[in-house]
Amino acid sequence: MPSYEFERTQRIAILGGGPGGYEAALAGAQLGAEVTLVERAGVGGSAVLTDVVPSKTLIATAEAANAAGEAADLGVQFFTRNGDGRAVRPEVAVNLGAVNQRLLMLARQQSEDMKSQLIKAGVRILAGDGRLDGPNRLVVSTGKGKSRTDFDEIDADTLVVAVGARPRQLDSAKPDGERIFTWTQLYTLDEVPEHMIVVGSGVTGAEFASAYLALGSKVSLVSSREQVLPGEDADAARVIENVFTRNGMDVLSKSRADKVERTADGVLVTLSDGRTVEGSHCLMAVGSIPNTAGIGLEEAGVQLTASGHIRVNRVARTSMPSIYAAGDCSDFLPLASVASMQGRTAVYHAMGDAVAPTELRNVSSNIFTQPEVATVGWSQKQIEEGIAQGDIYKLPLASNPRAKMMGIKDGFVKIFARTGSGTVIGGVIVAPKASDLILPIALAVEHRLTVDQLARAFSVYPSLSASVTDAARAMHIVG
Repeated sequence: MPSYEFERTQRIAILGGGPGGYEAALAGAQLGAEVTLVERAGVGGSAVLTDVVPSKTLIATAEAANAAGEAADLGVQFFTRNGDGRAVRPEVAVNLGAVNQRLLMLARQQSEDMKSQLIKAGVRILAGDGRLDGPNRLVVSTGKGKSRTDFDEIDADTLVVAVGARPRQLDSAKPDGERIFTWTQLYTLDEVPEHMIVVGSGVTGAEFASAYLALGSKVSLVSSREQVLPGEDADAARVIENVFTRNGMDVLSKSRADKVERTADGVLVTLSDGRTVEGSHCLMAVGSIPNTAGIGLEEAGVQLTASGHIRVNRVARTSMPSIYAAGDCSDFLPLASVASMQGRTAVYHAMGDAVAPTELRNVSSNIFTQPEVATVGWSQKQIEEGIAQGDIYKLPLASNPRAKMMGIKDGFVKIFARTGSGTVIGGVIVAPKASDLILPIALAVEHRLTVDQLARAFSVYPSLSASVTDAARAMHIVG
């Protein structure tokens, strides 16, 4: 009798069901692996349930409120009739309780949709808390409640760790979910805060400060740097800060918060120079901490950075060949899009499929302020410091015909091109929906197109995207 040897199906165990874990699970199932996903809160993780989806939904509502308030500039006026039939201009009001109810519902729906996709693909999902037991095993505590008493052991050929991160908390400003918040706690508010103090002017702080200003709050932004959005394009940060202050935000530059305390009916923020700021609520946006402690990483031989992030290479592999990491728990760029790419790349690499190592310089990112700030590729600072050789061209958005029609006065398109060849190496866009407008520049960076090749694309007239081709045309390389 002939003997047949069957190769065992590759087993993949994934700890964390955020964007990185979700995409890793789908990729593994697509390639025929036996996939188990462990997630304690719900598929989608904090990105879907408490972070990206709810925050960007809140920001979309803020944009709608802002648009209604600025409609008069375009000749659109809103009136209602009082008892004697006279026209009265109504105030734009935001029902924050309804807004938060809607965004949490959308987050739950998105989580359920993602869970359905995984089940349809054949992924086994375990609800529970997991930890590594060596380089090829997960131990999962399941059951109900905080004290999970049932345990499940999962042996795997490949482990993918995608446990995310949580808001950093300071002992001098303990969030209580009533007056002092992290960005995951804001969705319990029933009314728009009278005076929101935002501590931290990075991406998260700037986004929420912008949103609550549009929703009708008085906003004070405590920034430890000279201007908001430190580390971002200086011209873009300048535009955003100018818009903030013009719209009534109090930006406290070069101010560090020493402590935040509850008062009888609000909060008191004490700055390092002794000044105090009183408000009704306070949002602490002072960074995040990876959820890597106490889950057996170091015992399994996985190297961590001093900050607790998992060291990974460009295919998301850790110091242990069988273990990969994706998302905010890794030392890569903390973006949902990057986490998704890492998750897919990790599984493709582990299973021997064709893989393109992630190139961070090609990643486009966006800050959802009003207006938005989108970036990709090399930065102007790197060019000015000689790290990259490039020419810079900046085109104000106010010169764009569609921008004039829409009443847009703030923003610009900026393109960086390699000196001599004209190859596009980066760009910055400050505009409404800059997250959509950055795509042609991102494609040019990814595929090494020249400014002339970018300029030859037909843009619609009139359109905001025409500013991209106009800027590229202005950088024409004489042949």
